[in-house]
Order: sequence, then structure tokens, then C-alpha cells
Amino acid sequence: MDKPKTESVWQRPYVNIFKHFKLEEWKKSTKEGDVTAVMDKTLKCTVYRIRGPIPPGNYIQLPKTSTQSLGLVGRYLYLLFKPIVSKYFVVHFDTVIEGSQVVRISFSNLFKEFKSTATWLQFPFVCGAVEGSVYNTTAKTAKQDLVGLAPPGVKWTCLMMDLQYLLSFYLNRHYSHLKSIKLCSNMFVKNIFTSDLIFEPSVTAFKAKRAGLVLHDVSPVPREMAFLEPKGENWHDIYDYIRFPSDGIKMPFDSIQKGQSSPHTKGHPTQCTPVRSNPQTVSVSKAVQDRISLIQQITSPEAAPCRRRSSQVITSIPEIHLDTTVSPHRDKDSRGRGDEVTAESDECTEVAPVDDGGIHVFAGQSGKVAAHRCSSDTEEAIRTKVPTPTRLLCQKFKDPQGLQPDPILKLRKIIGYGGCTVKCAAWTKSGSAVAYPCHAVVVAMEIDTGQQRFFIGHTDKVSCLTFNGNSTLLASAQTGSVSLIRIWNFNKGNCLAMFKTHVHSVSSLSFSFNGRVLCGVGKDSRGKTMVVVWNTAKVNRDGEVGVLAKAHTEVDIQVMKIASFDDTRMVSCGRDNIRLWRVRNGALRSCPVNLGEYHCLEFTDVAFEEGQLADKDPADRMLFACSKSGHIIEIDYKNVVIKNARRLFPSQQKHAHQREITFNSGAGIAINSISVSAAFCATGSDDGYLRLWPLDFSTVFLEAEHEGGVSFVSIDPKGLKVLAATTTGNLGYLDIPSRGYSTLMRSHTNRILAISVDGIRRHLVTVSEDCTIRVWDLDSMQQLYDFVSAEETPCAVTFHPTQQIFACGFSSGVVRIFNVGNSSLLTEQRQHRGEVIGLVFSPNGEYMYSAGSLGSLALYNAAEDDHHVIRILGNVVARGSHHGPDALTVSSDSRYLAFVGPSEYIVTVMDAHSLDEIMLIDVSILDLETTTLDTALKVCYPSAAIGQLLVTTSSNKILWLNARTGKLIREICNIHKTISSSLAVSEDIRYLLTTGEKVIKIWDYHMKQDINFQLFIGHSETIRQATFTPDQLSVISVGDAIFVWDFLASGLDQETNLPSIQPIALHGAVFLMDAEYKDDHSQKHDSISIRGIGDSVLQVHENMHCGEDVSPLLRPVSLQEHQEKLEEPASLVGDGDFPHNYTRPDSYKHFAAQFKTSSVSQAALPDVKEDLKLKVVIGYNGNGRGNMVWNPDTALFAYSCGCLVVIEDLHSGSQRHLIGHKEEISTIAVSHDAQDLASASGSRDKNGCCIFIWNVISGCCKKKLSQHTTEVQAMAYSRDDRLLMSAGDYRDLAIALWDTRNYELLATTRVSNPVHDLAFDPTAVNEFACVGVGGVHFWLAELTGNEVQLKVHRVSIPDEVGAEELSALCYNGDSVLYTATNTGKICAWDTQQNRCFMTWDADEGEIGIVQCRRYRLMTGSNTKRIRLWAVAAVQEMRLEGTGARSSSVLLEHEMILDGTIVSAVFDDIMDMGIVGTTAGTLWYINWAENTSIRLISGHRNKVNQVIFSPDESHFATCAEDGSLRVWVMHTTELVVQFHVLNQSCLCIAWRPAVNSRECAEKQQIVAGYSDGTIRLFGMLKTEMELKIHPHPVAVDAIAYSLDGDVIISGGKDGLMAVSSSRTGITIRVISDHKGSPITTIECARKKYDAFGLDGCEMWLAVSSDRRVSVWATDWHKDQCELIDWLTFPAPTEAEVSDKTILPPSLAAFSPSQSGTVVYVGFGEKPEIILYSLYRKQTIKKIALPQWATSLSLSPGGQHITVGTNGRLLKLMQYPSGKFQDFTGHNDAVHFSRFTPSGKFLLSVACNEVLVWEVQNLQSNFTHVQYL
Repeated sequence: MDKPKTESVWQRPYVNIFKHFKLEEWKKSTKEGDVTAVMDKTLKCTVYRIRGPIPPGNYIQLPKTSTQSLGLVGRYLYLLFKPIVSKYFVVHFDTVIEGSQVVRISFSNLFKEFKSTATWLQFPFVCGAVEGSVYNTTAKTAKQDLVGLAPPGVKWTCLMMDLQYLLSFYLNRHYSHLKSIKLCSNMFVKNIFTSDLIFEPSVTAFKAKRAGLVLHDVSPVPREMAFLEPKGENWHDIYDYIRFPSDGIKMPFDSIQKGQSSPHTKGHPTQCTPVRSNPQTVSVSKAVQDRISLIQQITSPEAAPCRRRSSQVITSIPEIHLDTTVSPHRDKDSRGRGDEVTAESDECTEVAPVDDGGIHVFAGQSGKVAAHRCSSDTEEAIRTKVPTPTRLLCQKFKDPQGLQPDPILKLRKIIGYGGCTVKCAAWTKSGSAVAYPCHAVVVAMEIDTGQQRFFIGHTDKVSCLTFNGNSTLLASAQTGSVSLIRIWNFNKGNCLAMFKTHVHSVSSLSFSFNGRVLCGVGKDSRGKTMVVVWNTAKVNRDGEVGVLAKAHTEVDIQVMKIASFDDTRMVSCGRDNIRLWRVRNGALRSCPVNLGEYHCLEFTDVAFEEGQLADKDPADRMLFACSKSGHIIEIDYKNVVIKNARRLFPSQQKHAHQREITFNSGAGIAINSISVSAAFCATGSDDGYLRLWPLDFSTVFLEAEHEGGVSFVSIDPKGLKVLAATTTGNLGYLDIPSRGYSTLMRSHTNRILAISVDGIRRHLVTVSEDCTIRVWDLDSMQQLYDFVSAEETPCAVTFHPTQQIFACGFSSGVVRIFNVGNSSLLTEQRQHRGEVIGLVFSPNGEYMYSAGSLGSLALYNAAEDDHHVIRILGNVVARGSHHGPDALTVSSDSRYLAFVGPSEYIVTVMDAHSLDEIMLIDVSILDLETTTLDTALKVCYPSAAIGQLLVTTSSNKILWLNARTGKLIREICNIHKTISSSLAVSEDIRYLLTTGEKVIKIWDYHMKQDINFQLFIGHSETIRQATFTPDQLSVISVGDAIFVWDFLASGLDQETNLPSIQPIALHGAVFLMDAEYKDDHSQKHDSISIRGIGDSVLQVHENMHCGEDVSPLLRPVSLQEHQEKLEEPASLVGDGDFPHNYTRPDSYKHFAAQFKTSSVSQAALPDVKEDLKLKVVIGYNGNGRGNMVWNPDTALFAYSCGCLVVIEDLHSGSQRHLIGHKEEISTIAVSHDAQDLASASGSRDKNGCCIFIWNVISGCCKKKLSQHTTEVQAMAYSRDDRLLMSAGDYRDLAIALWDTRNYELLATTRVSNPVHDLAFDPTAVNEFACVGVGGVHFWLAELTGNEVQLKVHRVSIPDEVGAEELSALCYNGDSVLYTATNTGKICAWDTQQNRCFMTWDADEGEIGIVQCRRYRLMTGSNTKRIRLWAVAAVQEMRLEGTGARSSSVLLEHEMILDGTIVSAVFDDIMDMGIVGTTAGTLWYINWAENTSIRLISGHRNKVNQVIFSPDESHFATCAEDGSLRVWVMHTTELVVQFHVLNQSCLCIAWRPAVNSRECAEKQQIVAGYSDGTIRLFGMLKTEMELKIHPHPVAVDAIAYSLDGDVIISGGKDGLMAVSSSRTGITIRVISDHKGSPITTIECARKKYDAFGLDGCEMWLAVSSDRRVSVWATDWHKDQCELIDWLTFPAPTEAEVSDKTILPPSLAAFSPSQSGTVVYVGFGEKPEIILYSLYRKQTIKKIALPQWATSLSLSPGGQHITVGTNGRLLKLMQYPSGKFQDFTGHNDAVHFSRFTPSGKFLLSVACNEVLVWEVQNLQSNFTHVQYL
């Protein structure tokens, strides 16, 4: 029988059983009979209906089988159900007690009375009815016969059963866990829960908070358990709540019925423990005595020695005095003794209010009898005491301490390809990544970035792999006698299924297109070829894989593939055969192709013709096969006949540089692989050429030459790239459009023997049995150099510590020194006769040492280029090659050299300068307990500072020896299962690395942990060598391939704790006690008493005694004086003279405004109704800190974007905007009643920061506060909303306290160090705390009349925490303050004693956000992670006298978002919340469902352009970060995003629609990028359709022709390219603007013969040198003629010194005046110029107050908008020329554009996108409502 885990923390606070066991999937549960999911009208959710005449035949059972166990340990079980009217139902719960005995608890309205046996308890169930019904009225007076059919109007019921109480009370047994549940007809059931908490179902979190029950230990019902309560209704009028045991008064005895608790309990949970009462005297009547005797006989255990079994009637019962239990409203002292009370509970009795109309007698283990008397008049009961219910049982446990972090290594890169085969690789469907085998690992590599993902799990080399059609499934097989096949979820990287194949040496795998069938080829036990076909249709759902068919065959099969058009058809090829296969009726059959004269060929590959016409049979297609003899055979698949046969021959040399490929007679070139697309065919052959052919094989139109034979080719699904693999271990691809070739991977073709790292230049050198020496770049992992030695094998290598040279030892005994810089050989030394097994430079670079396998040792002078020999010794090194390649080790101070020798039992230590012998250490006698002599294998010197030498031995030990005396310090046994092959120590002497066979182990060097190592797999062969990189950021291991691991411990402190989060011992103990705390003189006890004095800044002493009033020392400083001091470089502020240098703290939590070159301009007041109304703000300012608020109770949701506060309705998406700030908003805060909202922004002038107080309902500004001189870092309201507190940034250092009644300043003071965060104590309205650099300030505000006194206690960060800054804080309601550090730790403080009592590692980076609700804590950091912690155990640690051992907090959930976490708000039970990131995204987080949904999405970087779809249903934005986003116009919801890494998307255009059909079918966007490429994206398929590269520089402007067939693009160099949107071919290049960047390109219609030029289209181009060219075109006739060339005058004087920030030159066609060009630019003065192409002259000039930074004309021509550097959007009414100014942007408005209908205008400033609704549109303009 399964037993539950002892650690049940995961089951707290509750377990949703249906959700946890995924009831809807019926995998872990079973259903029988009529069980269906229906929608319940009362609950408004899906419930399960179980019905049927026979309950045992209609049921739901959890778990699926009786041999399984639920393992749920929760004390209380909650069943949410409703009996079906006029039906019976039955419920069974199987529980497990001590001794693993199962006890069934059943209840039903079918049972007439209570029954009990040793293994079964049966309880009758009394159904409730609607209030006022006949049944309910009758039931109130009836005392019996209430059990029966469910009455009409029966309610949904929440039944809570105390399982622990039932088993203890009725059977005197201890409850262990819940084993199974069976729900039988007839009933509706919503869910089942288990918990250790008593929930009140009528109390929600909001109700509890409003009623003030949050701090009174009330457990509101979780959302998942709650019944829907209609507005205005009473919960208890709609539903029933039954607690069992109950206090109901109805018969029969011990029935489950609704209690008689009065309605006053609504909203308050029934108390877990009874109320204290006085001792009672009990007298019993004759009838009761008879019942006592009867029940005593029934329920008495036979084994009880003191039980008397007699039918004698009891005539009297002695008086029984009861020991009463503690009241639930006990004081803190009694609560602190909770453990003691629980421990004594088994021996105590309790008084509980109960009225069941009778008396029950039960026997305890001692044989004593307790009588229970209840009558209708008195409601008393006497019962055996059971453990009282606990609100939250926090078990104290300790996980084993282990090496941290876990894992300490993370595989980053594998350099290698192949291993078992070089004929295997696969494209993903998108063509952006390639999957290929590297020995035992399957690697997926992004071809653009080189980023790798790994699929690790195979135990032998991978022999083949295959994708399904959409690349969601990946199958891979390994070679060897046990040939496993694994099927992976490619996107998630997890293994879905693993199965043995009954064949070995699987050589071919093929997935069907839909992924439902997998075919494999291998050998059976007799060596015969075997083909197996598997059914993989269910692998995604439950990992099930079944055999469809299999067949044995005598023929040779090299390749087998499933047809893409039919899962049941396959084709194979091999020596002398090509066969067609088919699965039919469970059998696999084949037929051979009649090869005729080609029957003796060895076929190597086969491929189907791609693409198919609709009117053709899918099987009517060609089949292509290639052979070793160079033949390419074309086969008619449908008719199974050969259509064509061609043969590839060697090139015939016409000239030295000329080649010709022919299909004539002669010896052919072996073709190893063939791949066919719809347009061409690719072949790879032994001559090293990848060739592309048309399908008629008439000629080669493209080829690429490789170093070795091409073993594999594959065309990507889009037909744009061809993947090629070679026999030399190279993998690359040919990009067909650009005709460029990219190498993805180079690799050694044999075992790698040794490595060495150049830490200065970050180079890696490897040597291999393939006789090559290769030098790699450690960052890019690209091969830099390749040295080949054909006759001898390199076997040892080492880099010089400072110079760009390396030495290499060979199998011949030669040592060669190479210069990497010029790829030359410096010198060659031949001092050894055998293989070089050791080669090393001294750390100071003065000497080099080499050792030979025959015992010789040589010392060289490395200071000279010739590296001449200084001394040679013979027979000093142990003979043999197994000590290589690192047989020698030199101490870090370059003084000592150590090695194994002269025998394998001896370790010799020599003087490194002279090779004089210093010490011999015999390791064979170190362990006297072993019976065999131990031998030394490897030696290694750690840092000289520790004075130790490490030795590994043949008995798998590591010996720590004293480096000076040779004495044994300690040893570790059984380090590996096999002999250790490598040994290395990290530079900081904290970690040790060993390798054994195929695994790597990282050890704690000092062996102080409970578990001292971590083990890592991945290699398929013995690891030859492994080492730390000099920077200690990586570990490199070699053998079969080069594995590069990220060493994750490199940035951690030596005292880093575990993810298990054990509390550290501060000052030598787990807790900091008061005595220790008060005696710690490093803590500063400061008290500052401050009286408010208006707008003065009060500066105070820091070093005051606790409680001392410092009012006489206060000196008021005016705001102006303080501002003057702020401008000084460094000043001594205040009487205490503490210095400030105004250096920004390192913490990311500290706000820093974005850099802007624009300045704020004063907007002109409109004299008429405004023509623009701000409708929507797109984006969230991820640069703010705490700039998002959400009130779950009132649904208030607000955030900042630039200088705007956005209030958004989460249901409708509508927005309101609070406009008033001129600078970027740093933070916002909202009052607890959600009536007031405070927002703060900085200022560029000396007016200081502005805090706006807004009325949330009206949106009006109530007050504007100015006290801080620079930005405000944080703000917070007190719990009663009477106080507002604000803190300035690192330059201001001021804390201000405001009275919210009139928002007058109460007090202000300055602190010595920057403040990062602050918060009010929720349990005290006048206490608050702030954190920052150095420690915590605990503040107390004493208000006496109009005077305010501030007292502060400053506590420094304990040294044990290991941090200098506290970055965030959050109060819990239990006198606990949580603070976060910039090193990723969470500290818990006791706010009653102001002491830190525990800390744990919560993240790898800086934590900037902390939120706490009851027993759950959320953290957010700059690692993009948010984590949810269970912190119930923290309160136990705070309380003194609990005797709590070392407790832990538990990580419950973790999510990774898209940026650093800067804001977060969660509801009162921490189930859901909203989180903001620096990426400009606001996420909705649901911890219960473990989901994250984007609420608000914006750009993080500058937005360059905005465009609209022709039907105005969508718009698109492009940004500097390379992203192109498409949004829905009417909801501004982000629907799709295209992201090009490492490029900027500078311009975009939407393909125009010629008609409505094309508008729907050809949704296409073209985008220009900073690398000169142009990409076309299809909106329907959401994929890139075409990529062209017409420009060598950045593309600044782009536009479609009016018919969408032509793309006009302009580059930064002034060249314009005209390209076809269908083929991507560049039609022409226009160089008239050469030398000046193109800023604008726009197309417009014209009359066919206008301007005397043919064509219905004209377009203009603008360059930054103030030139505009206008062209007339007819693209179908390839005509493009210049209409006019406009050059606008330059300014008379250079008004701007920096030409890079000159206002842009912009132009557009006037939509209302044909042939008119509107222009703005940097000229003689700011103005708008209207130029007529017909008159060839300027027709109008409109003056502007500022230079224009953007230009847009409305489609109707009545409005012109220009943006300015003064952050204004200016709207001009045309032709009147009247301007209106609109504010709202936080930077220069650099782009604006009207929608095609003219209804809306979008304006852009930096990353802000504002949507404006145009008012007062002319009547002739179409009215379209989008927003």
C-alpha cells in the first residue's frame, strides 16, 4: 500500500483534488455508468452529474485502481455536492490509520442508522431543504425518520468532515492519510478538497478584509471552493454548510446533518476548539442508562482489558468532573505554547456544544468511560479530548544541505557533430533551426544566433533522428545492443516516450507528416533486417506508443521514409534494391521496384517529389533515388516503373580553374544523399560538392565545395536553404537567395585527447586522435585555426599563461611550440622517446615541463623563443600513458612541480626551477585497512595559499596532502564507479572537479555539506580531460566532443545557502536573541524626534542614544538652501556632518529617469473646442518603479506611461488619463479606499519634484505637492489612509510625511543613505519602515495635536547576510517585516524587537519586489523571475519559547517573464496579481492555475513608425529592438510579433489592397532593417515570406506601389532600390539622392497623362539634405520618369552644432489638392511649405513656432499635424492655419500618422504610442467607430 510522503508541505494550504488529479482526463481516476459534465445554473460552472438506479454501478473513483493511493494528509475533507431530488446517493472515503490498516467511512441518505465496525463507519445523511418548505417545517419538530430520499429544493452543500476526529472519536485510532474516494449516484458534485485549515464557506477574502477578520485568524474560503453568491443574497439562504461531527439535534444518532448554529456565525468560522466552561455534574435518567449499556456493548473493543461485557443495567453513574480546554481566544502566551497543548491533547477531555438528543459512551485506551448527555433543554456533551483543529500545521523539517546552486553546471554549448553517423540532421518547419546528433546528445541549434538546446537522455550514440511535419515531435534512436528510441516534445524539450525496439543498431527513422506514425529500421537478434512501424497518435497525450506492424526481410535497407501524403506508405532503398511498403490490416508488406539493368547498384538515399496538383492523385508523383555509382533514378511511384536514369561523372578539366559536370559514361561520383523540393533537387557527393539541380537535371545552377565528401543534404521546408553535412564532421547550410554559405558546426572526427585554455584571449586549443590541433574562440565557439599532423597523433597541449603561443606533445615524443598569432611553428624539441603524457607551463611563464611515457622529464626555458632545454631526467615519471594528458602539475606560485613517479605508488615533488627532488610520498601505505596496494593516478595543486596537494588513486579516492610535509589531511572514498580520469580545482579553492568514465562531478572542496557533490551526464565516451576556465565562469570537458558548461557558482558568495532555504545562523545561532542583539555595537540605535515646521528640511544627528529627543539640535534648512547644497559636488549636510556624494546606488530598484534631449514647451490654450481627444495610451513605462496599482476589491487598475497616469477598466479595456505631469512619472501610490491616487515626477528646473494628488472618481487633481528636490523614489499610504509618506532619491535623501486630510506637510527629515523602498505597518497606523543602503529604518510617528514627533531606530544589515543594500520590503500581519537584498536574499525581521532573525537565498540576482499575504511571499528580481514562497514556518521562528528546530520555507511556484520586475500587486490571498517588467509589459499572474497573461504590452525601445492596414482593422509598429508588432485597432490588443535579433526595424509599409478580396487574402507587411535587409511578413500565416538584401546600409524609408507589386526602399546612403514584392528581384537602383539618407517615400495616384508623363502613379522621395524628388511611374511598363526636383533653402547660419540632431526633412502629397507637396524641414525658419507641381513654385508658407519633428496629413486634407521637440503635438486646421497644442508625450514627437479614415491619429514619442480621436470631422467624411 502506498504511503504518503512525510513532507506534505505541497498539500498546504489545501489540495484541489479534481484539479490535482486532472479528473477531466480520466487518467488518474475512473468513471462508471452515467457520469457526465453539465453546467449548473446556480453555481454558473461545470459540475459532474452521477445518476443511475444502482449506486455501485454509477460512480466516480479516485485514484484509478485500488492498488494506488491518493496520499492526502489533510485533516479536513470538504465535499461540494448536491443530492439529486427524490434519489439516494452513497459516498465512500477509504482512510489509512496506523499500521497501514484501511478504514472505510461511508455516508448516505440510504442508511437509517449509524453502524460501526473495526474497519467501517457508516453515517446516515439528513438532507436539508428550502427554508419555509413543508419538508423543512416538518423537520424542525421531528426527531427521527428524517433520513430518506432527497427532498425537493435540496441545496448545494459544503460538507466538512474532520477525518482525524472521526477516527479518534469512534475507533480510537490515529489518522494517517486519505487513500481513495468513491462518489456513487445520485448526486451532483463540484469538487473535493483536503486541508488542515477550517474554512468558512460564506466568507470570502474581500468579506474578511472588510469585516476586519484578516488579523483574527479567520480562514476565508479559497476562490476554487467558493459557491457563487448573487449580489444582495445571503449565502446561508442559498446553500448549506455542514460540519461533521455536527451539533444538529435531529435523529438518528451520529447522522450527518446541518448544525443548529445561529446565523450570527455567518462571516465567522466556527471555532476549532470549544469555549471554556465550568465543570458540570451529570445525572442520567433510566432510559438513558439503558442506551448507555447497549451502545457500550456495540462499540467496546474486545481487546480492551478494562471493558466489562455485561447485560446488567447501570443504575447510577458517578459524577464526572471535566477538564476544560483552552479558549480559542487565548492570549499570546497560550498561543505560543501551541505545541505543548497539542502534545497533551490525547490525554485531555473537552467540552463541545452539541445537541444530538442522546448519550454516547466510548472507551479510551485506558478503559475509562466518558458519558455524553444531551437533551432538548441543555446542550452539553462530555467527550474524549482529541487534538484541537489547527489553522495551519507548519511541520518543521530540515532538508539535507547540499552543494549550491543546484544545478551548479548548465550545459551551454557542444562543439561536435555526428559520432555514430554523419548522415543525419533535420530542419525545423520554420527553417530557423537545425536538429542534429552529437554522440549521445541531440542538439537543436538556431542558425541565426548559434544558440543551442539539448535533448539529453540517450545512453549510447544517437544513430538517427526525424521530425514530424510541423516540427512539434522529434524522434531519435541510439545505436548499440539496447537500441532505445525516444520521442521528444521539441518545443518544450521534454521526453514524451522512451521504448525499446526489439531491434539493435537502428539505422533509420521516419515520422509521418502528422506525427501519428513512426517507422524504424534495424537488425534483429539474428542480424536480419527488421522494419517496425509504431502508432504514435497518443504520445502527446499519455506517452503511449504501440506497434502497428513489423516485418523481417533479407534485403539491405539503408534509408526508409514515410510518404508525406499517406501515413501507410513507405519507401526504402539499399544495396541492390528499392522497395515500396504499405501497412494494411496490421500487416507490413512490400513490393520491389523492377530495376532492370540497375539491379546491382548500391542505393544510398531516396526522396519523394514535393508539391502536388489538386487534380492529381496524391500517389501520382516521382520518386528519386541515388547510388554509390553516381546514378540518379527517377521512378514513377504510382506505376512502380523507372522513368529516367542519370549518372554523375567526375569533372573534366578544360582549364586549371574550369569544371564541367556531365552525365556520360565512365566511373561515376558516389552520391550519398538527395533532397527534393517543389522547384529543385539537391545532391551531396563524395567529391565534396553540394549541387543544386532543376528537376529535369539539365544543368547545375548552384554548387558549394566542401573539405570532405558531402554525406547528407536537406532542403528546408521553405526551399530557401540547403543543409549539408560532410564526412569530416562539418555541418553548414547554403542560403540560396544570397548564395552565401554558413558553417554551423565544425568538429573533430575522432576522440579528443586534451585541452588547454588561454584565459587572456579566451581561446581554447584541443588535440584529437584525428591528428588535428584546433584553436577555438571560447565565446563564439567558432574554429579559428587548424593544424594537421598526418603521421603522428597530438596527445598533450598547453597554452602559455601570457603569450599567444601553445605547446603540443605528440605520440612520437616530439614537443612543438606554435605561435597562434601568425600560425607559425616556433620550435621543435625531441627529448622523449615515448608518447608525451604531460606538458605544462609554469604560472609565471618562465619555464615549461614535459613528461614522456617511458619515464623522462624535461625542463625548458620558456622565456626564450627557442625554448631550449635546461635539464632532462630519466626514469623519474611513472611509465605508461594512462597518466596523460595532465601527468604534471605546478603550484600556483611556480615553486613546486609534482607528478606520479618513479613508480605508480609514489608522488614526487620537485623544485620547479631546478628539478631537484624535494619530497617522495608513498600513497600505497596511506590506508592500512586495504589489502591491495593503492596507486596514484592524478595529481593537482590547488592555490598555493592553502598549501595542499591533491591525489586521486586507483581505489577511487581523493587524498588531501600537506604540500610541505606530505601528511594526509583527509580522504574521500568511492568518488566514482570507475577510475577517475581528470582532476581540477577552482581558483578560489571552493570547488573540486573530477571525471570518471562518462560523468562529471563538482565537489565542495572543503567537504562541509551533507551532500558534497553534484553529478552531470551527457558524454557517451570516457571523459579524457575537464577543467575550469581561468575566469571560473565555465567548465570544459572533452572526450567524444567538446562540452562547454556554464559554472553557475562563479558569482555566488562563499556562504551561499541552498534552494532549500535553510535559515543562516546569525551570530552563531539560528535566532538573534535580544541579549546578543543589544550587545552588538555594530548596530546603530538612532532616534530622531522631529516637529513639523512647514516647508523646511530638518537635518539631524545620526549617532543618538535610543529614545533621546534631538529637537534642540534640529536646524531648519530652507528648500532653496537645500537646493543650492544639492548642486555642490559633495557636501556635508546637517549638524551631524554626514557626507553625501550623490552617487547613484547599484541597486536597479533605484529610479533613474530616461535621458532626453527634448525640453518641455508651454502649450497654447485652445480658444475653440479641441479637435483631438486622447483615447488610448499603448504601453507601460517599464523604467518606473512601483508605478502600477491595482485594488482587487474596487477593480481600480492604474499605471504610468511617460508623464501620463492611465486608469484602465480591466473588463471593457476603456481608459481614463490623468494629464498634468511634465516629466516622467517615477512612482504612484493609491489609498486603501481607492479614492486618492498620488503620482510623482521629477523636474528639470529648480522647482523640484511634483507630487500630484488625484481624485480617482473624477480624475481631477486635488493638490500638487512640492517638497522633494529631485525624483521621488517611493510613496505609501498608511493603513487608515490618514498619512502619506514619500521618499526622495539618492540626491534628495529626504523623507516627507503628509496629512491626507488637506495634504499639508507634517514633518520631513533626511537620512544618511539612499532609500529604495518604504511601507507602513498594516497593524499600526503610525509605524513605518524604509530600506536602502546599509540597513533598515524603523519609524514611529507620534501625533500630539498639530505637532508630529518622528522616532527612528536604525538597524544595520547583519554581516552574515552578506549584502550592502536592502532593495525592497513588505510587512506581514504577524509582526514580521520581510526585506530583500541586492544579492538575492530575503531577510525576516521581528518588528517588535527590530531584529533580523532569519534569511534565505531567494534568487540569483537582485530582488526588487516583495509582496506578502499571510503565509505566502512573492519575490521579483532582475533575473526576470517571480517566485511564490510558503512562509508559514517563519512565524514559528519569530516566536520565542516554541522550541522550533531549524525550519524552512518552500518555493511553491516560479515564472520567468520578459524583463526585470519593477512593480507588482497581488490580492489578499496571493492567488492572482499583476506584475510589471522593464520590457514595458504588465502581466496578469494566476498562481493557482500557474498562468501568465499579457494585460498591457508596449515597446521597450524607441518606436520608429506606425502603419495601418487598408481596412483599418489593424495597425503595426516597428522599433529599435528589431520587433515588428501588429495590433487590433478597436482593442489595441497585440496579436502577433516578429522579432529580428541584433537588428533595428527602421521602417514599415502595409501592402495596399486593390479590392476587398485582396484585402482579406494578401495581408502583407514589408519592413526595412538596419543591416540593409528587407523582410516581407504574411499576416495570415504569421511568418516571414521573403527576405531580400538590396541595400548595403540601413533601410530608412520604404513604401509599396499602389498595386502592391513593387517595393520602393531608401537607404542611409541615399540610394533607392525598386524591388519586386513577388520575387524579391531588384528592378532598378536610383542614385539621385546618393550621399544623403532618405527620410520619406510616399506613393499617390495621378491622372494617366498628368505632367505629360504616362502612368497612373507618382511617388516622392525626401533626403535629409532638404531635397525632394517626384517621379511618375508605370511599373508594368518599367517606366520611371522624374516629374520635379525640389531643393529647399538651407539656413543662413548653422543654428545646430550637432548635425545628427537636426530636424528631419519630411514631405507628403496633399490629399485635398492634387499635385501639391507639403514639406517641412530645417531651413531658414520653422515653417510648412506647400509646393505646386503644376505651377512649379511655392504656393503657401505657414509659420511654425518650433522645428517640426514629424508630419502627417489627414485623408480629407482638413488637418495637418506636426510634432515638435518641445513634446507637443500641433494640429493645424487647413486652410485656416489655426493651431491647437496637445500635451501628453514625455519626449519629442518624432512620428504621427492619421488612420485611412481620418477618424484617429497615432503619435509616437520614444516608446510611447498615443491614440487620439479626431473630433469635429467634416460631414462628408465617413464615420467609423473603432475604439
